Amino acid sequence: MFSVLVVGCHENAERSSDLTAASNNQQKPLPTLTKITQEAGLSGFNHDNGARGKMYFPEQMGSGGGFIDYDGDGWLDILLVGGGPIDPDPSTHIEALRLYKNNRNGTFTDVTEASGLSGFQAYGNGITVADYDNDGDEDIYFTTLLENYLFRNDNGTYSSVGDQAGVSGEPKWSSSALFFDADLDGDLDLYVANYVNWSPESDIFCSIQGIVLLDTRGAKDLEKSYGRKIYCAPHEYSGLANYFYRNDGNGSFTDETEQAGFYQNEGKSLGVAEFDFNRDGWPDLIVSNDAEPDLLYKNNKDGTFSEIGKQSGIAFDEIGNARAGMGIDVGVVDNSGQESIFIGNFSSETIGVYKHEGNELFTDRAAASRIGPPSFLTLTFGLILFDIEYDGDLDLLAANGHVWAIRPTLDGSTYRQKPQLFVNGGSGIFAEVPSNPGSPFQQELVARGASYGDYDRDGDLDILLTENNGPAHLWRNDLRDANYLRVRLRGEKSNKEGLGTQLIAVSGNKRMYQRIRTGSSYLSQSEKVASFGLSDQTQVDSLLVKWPSGQVDIFTNLSGNQELQITEGAGNYDVFTPSQ
Repeated sequence: MFSVLVVGCHENAERSSDLTAASNNQQKPLPTLTKITQEAGLSGFNHDNGARGKMYFPEQMGSGGGFIDYDGDGWLDILLVGGGPIDPDPSTHIEALRLYKNNRNGTFTDVTEASGLSGFQAYGNGITVADYDNDGDEDIYFTTLLENYLFRNDNGTYSSVGDQAGVSGEPKWSSSALFFDADLDGDLDLYVANYVNWSPESDIFCSIQGIVLLDTRGAKDLEKSYGRKIYCAPHEYSGLANYFYRNDGNGSFTDETEQAGFYQNEGKSLGVAEFDFNRDGWPDLIVSNDAEPDLLYKNNKDGTFSEIGKQSGIAFDEIGNARAGMGIDVGVVDNSGQESIFIGNFSSETIGVYKHEGNELFTDRAAASRIGPPSFLTLTFGLILFDIEYDGDLDLLAANGHVWAIRPTLDGSTYRQKPQLFVNGGSGIFAEVPSNPGSPFQQELVARGASYGDYDRDGDLDILLTENNGPAHLWRNDLRDANYLRVRLRGEKSNKEGLGTQLIAVSGNKRMYQRIRTGSSYLSQSEKVASFGLSDQTQVDSLLVKWPSGQVDIFTNLSGNQELQITEGAGNYDVFTPSQ
């Protein structure tokens, strides 16, 4: 049996009850999570959702954030989306993005202005971070309510090049995005999820009494007839087709949404993840949609994709209904080697869990995984799969918070909700970790984005959450007495960061799968380093690295508790050391 310990800053740690449902009869280490937002220097950040009394639809959705190494020093920095007014307001300026540099001592300094990211007026939503031009530093793609931004990184200083690169897009409401090498040509392409067709001019007046398009009467007059205005449901607005941009290899992109097979679905998309579900070496995409069928895009290996969501079994719930899909993540959570998809849904819908059974078929395992029932009354936006206690299997964190500011809501859930941690017993059966008074998991939030990364370089994985119209939250993981191996990649024939690379590590009787990716969660970015938990083992017996180019590198007898840098095809590795 095992327990997980979560505590608040300056509070005594208390052990939670044993989680016998997920036990595999092996004592496991107890990670301690400590709230350190204020000590880290992030308490000055507060997301502004633009609410100015007009009950605009986008005010519900929040924004993301995540981990980025903008200056390439090996220490993770933090990038947050600030929000701002929806209607133009020249008298108010809120930084659309806020970049915090890691001081290497547990604290961060705001370097937004020095990095070139200040001064942009946009109602921001999400980020994805990758080296799209293969020059060795991390660039930023930033989605907004209107046109999007691409910020090119030149030695730690950013320039806005979205128009020049051809990826700003039309003025549409974009949500999550990811970089991936769709055609395996060595440079990164871009997929951008779009949500609904909304603008202040097309806003719909919704109330408990009825729904009416805004007309020449003012909102106050409409309230007299129809009752107080409330936020509309997504089905009141039409969806938007998503974008796909092919990297031309010269700093620019070409819009090939139609040619690649992505145009035909208008799905109100909020989340997207990259994986290779059929193990053919080509990246596939899974897209979560709000009140529309979820989408699975199979790579045809010729520059095009086929949408097979309905026939694969992931488009609907077990009774054939489309759910309010938001955050998403993918990973191998059992001993089968097959990937499972996790999707955050609305309250009264449960988190979706779909396992690939082979032959392009997925089965619904929300109930069997024991994640379904505990998530019935929560509304999950961000969710991340990661090994929080380093026992060799992936656990799930759900960032929860409602969109209806009613307490309780119509379905019995609350507006502010506690995050949930589901710990994997090793066979894809999870148990929710009970939270102690004062712990991070006891705090009720209106959470949206979730991401992970080892910001303090102590080997374990720390957590960053964002709130709608609220602060960010940084939780330090103080795991003890568990071994690990961390691996970062440098591509040669493949893209520079090795995105799309599959790593398989064997340690004792554990076989662990990791994939280097962007995307996943909701509007957010996690680190791009593979972390393998070894529990009480002291080494990885073998590590297979399968690059997008087809190159396979194999290493044996790798000592634990270190971070390695592997260069494609070199046949050896270096112990990674941050720059001075």
